[in-house]
Amino acid sequence: MAKKITGYVKLQVPAGAANPSPPIGPALGQRGLNIMEFCKAFNARTSQIDKGTPIPVIITAYQDRSFTFEMKQPPVSFFLKKAAGLKIGKKPASGSKTPGKGAPAGKVTEAQIREIAERKMPDLNCDSVDAAVAMIRGSARAMGLEVTA
Repeated sequence: MAKKITGYVKLQVPAGAANPSPPIGPALGQRGLNIMEFCKAFNARTSQIDKGTPIPVIITAYQDRSFTFEMKQPPVSFFLKKAAGLKIGKKPASGSKTPGKGAPAGKVTEAQIREIAERKMPDLNCDSVDAAVAMIRGSARAMGLEVTA
């Protein structure tokens, strides 16, 4: 018989840096899940990924207080900032404050956008790579990045 699901917890955790402090501790604690068990498992599964890369996680909580978790690809904005060479770290750079007006925050090429689309494809709500490229091109424009050929 399958376990009964009591709920889902969606978090965005830096790769290799899960610890019981907020937001992880309170989110898992209120569901009665073992916080340290999640932190150890998450850090083990993200040990090959660049440290600090934001990883969206969906944790499925079961009635017997066990859990499973599924990791997604980092957000499109993270990939775009990396491709454009914007600062990523403790205080990450944002895109343009006024996209479409004034100077662009950075530049990305069509090849970079296609590469991001292919990598992000499993998490996107589209059927073809061309549709994913169009979505990511729109995200780049909304961040104030210039898309060049």
